[in-house]
Amino acid sequence: MPVKVIDASAVAAILFGEPDADELVSRAQGHVLLAPTLLPVKVASVCVKKCRRHPLLRDRLLAAFGLIGQMDIARAEVDLHAAIALAREKRLSLYDACYLWLAERFQAELVTLDQALARAAAKQ
Repeated sequence: MPVKVIDASAVAAILFGEPDADELVSRAQGHVLLAPTLLPVKVASVCVKKCRRHPLLRDRLLAAFGLIGQMDIARAEVDLHAAIALAREKRLSLYDACYLWLAERFQAELVTLDQALARAAAKQ
């Protein structure tokens, strides 16, 4: 089965039922999904921001975040030296460079809502 790398923006959109969730699920279906080991931390950060913005939805948001463990996403270690070089070259955050590094390493499509990251991946 072919591999796709999925980033935190896409996972968060799916978990929290954002408008692009259905399209992202369609893009991911039928593929082995892969992400850096930092994925849960990045999605937890999104959850914290959403809880601060929408305190009345806190319990619902936390329950949605809890579903991350049920998503079939393999986690992989990233060569951080290579990711640092990629971040500098592409002017990305280190976090985003980790996703891009994995996509390059596995010659995989990157599933993301992050426009800057998508542009960087398209140039590969």
